[in-house]
Amino acid sequence: MRWLALILVVSCTVAAAQAPWERATENAEQARTAFVRCWRYVGGWLQHADPETGLIPRNLSDAFYWNAKDAAADNYPFMVLTAFFTDRALFEGRMKAMLETEQRLCNRVGRLPDDWLFETQAFRTPQPDMGAIIFGASEYVKDGLLPLTEWLGPSPWSDRMLGLLDEVWRYAAIETEVGTIPATSHEVCGEMMQSLSRMYWMTGNEVYREQAYRLADYYFLHHSPIEAKQLRLDDHGCEVIGGLSEVYFLAAHKDPDKRDQWRPVMHAILDRILEVARDKDGLLISTVNPKTGKLLTDDKTDNWGYNYNAFWVVSELDDVPRFRDAVEFVLGNLLNVKDYKWEGGGADGYADSLEGGLNLLNRLPVPQAIEWADYTAAILLDKPRDTGVVEGWHGDGNFARTALMYALWKTQGAYVAPWRADVRVGAAVGDDGATYWVIEADWPWHGMLRFDVPRHAEYLHLPADYPRLNQFPEWFTVPKDAVFEGETGEVTAEKLRNGLPVSISPKKPYRLWLKRRDTP
Repeated sequence: MRWLALILVVSCTVAAAQAPWERATENAEQARTAFVRCWRYVGGWLQHADPETGLIPRNLSDAFYWNAKDAAADNYPFMVLTAFFTDRALFEGRMKAMLETEQRLCNRVGRLPDDWLFETQAFRTPQPDMGAIIFGASEYVKDGLLPLTEWLGPSPWSDRMLGLLDEVWRYAAIETEVGTIPATSHEVCGEMMQSLSRMYWMTGNEVYREQAYRLADYYFLHHSPIEAKQLRLDDHGCEVIGGLSEVYFLAAHKDPDKRDQWRPVMHAILDRILEVARDKDGLLISTVNPKTGKLLTDDKTDNWGYNYNAFWVVSELDDVPRFRDAVEFVLGNLLNVKDYKWEGGGADGYADSLEGGLNLLNRLPVPQAIEWADYTAAILLDKPRDTGVVEGWHGDGNFARTALMYALWKTQGAYVAPWRADVRVGAAVGDDGATYWVIEADWPWHGMLRFDVPRHAEYLHLPADYPRLNQFPEWFTVPKDAVFEGETGEVTAEKLRNGLPVSISPKKPYRLWLKRRDTP
């Protein structure tokens, strides 16, 4: 009996030890699938680029022109990011050339771009429409260049973003109770508040803080979103909810009196959304009349997670348990709606829903949400055609954005260089607090395993990693002064930040575990 007990103890110990390695191996294949789908998407779209300019069209059916709000905002940036992970020569070459070309050809009012028609190699309209141009620039900044900056930090793309941000305000012409602003729509103002807030932290430019506060005052003091006849919680309106929470976060750290002034309205907005726009599972309805409580549509918004970012931010800042509980409630119920056809079943709807879920489960890893995320990702990753093209419109970039986020979750933010389609890297966090990596390949491979850094602090200089729209969540990161333990003893942050050399063959995979010394 004593031998049997010993065998059972040893067996249980071995099983527990194997569990993270097995999960890392499974995650490696899921990550590889996502990276390969993104790699093929880039190749598929580049085959349709304009031969004269090298720019990609808005879509592949009939809109053979480049534009800022779609081609530049939704598609091109995630070709760039895919190339960063899978083809550095493409990243440094053609991707940067496309950025230079669109500025050289498409800037029409100062540095603000306009639609470029490939057939005539000229602007699509005889005269610029400033409202449309400002909207396009705002979309390009928030939907495309801001996510790129979240991962890359300072780069030619962040330079383009700052230039566009400055130009949008240079040509702002709408007079309001709080002064001149570039637009009054929830979408544009929400995008501007998100961009200005993050760029204030990144640059320290006080102009960005003043502009962000001006827009927040416009809503908090004069035009609360819940006093409107229509509140869209989809991706043409939810930006204002996230935007207000980001400026609220900024004020909480820099101007507490301002935060105190805004607090009653901020809380009222979130409470009203919970009261009139939430279904039995915690998901949100796309469009409501917040004054009457009438539902103006009956579909669930795939941007539910984007809206819930604000609830988490305010809950953390103001210690409001009901807002945190609302986030936990919806994450716990996601399996109830796992077969819901987001936006009629298109890839973009699944991508937005999955992205929102990943960002929240990064903060609150509810088991049901983790299972839902894998289930949803399997549906999303089955969408691309064998040509690499997903659906043939600019929303294909949103597929790649979320597929990359999913892959980086499965690798805990690590990646290999050079990338190759047969190389599989995956990670899992063990019950002991350590992170376990596995790298496998079908053929011999030599390269580097690279790790993520606390980008929110090092690139954006944020005082905390609050949840925000289109960020790339941080999983395992290597702060500059951290010390880690591994199988061979102490491992310095410097060594990890330089990357670890790896050589593998089909019969000799690579395994690594690391744990921060100050991790309990």
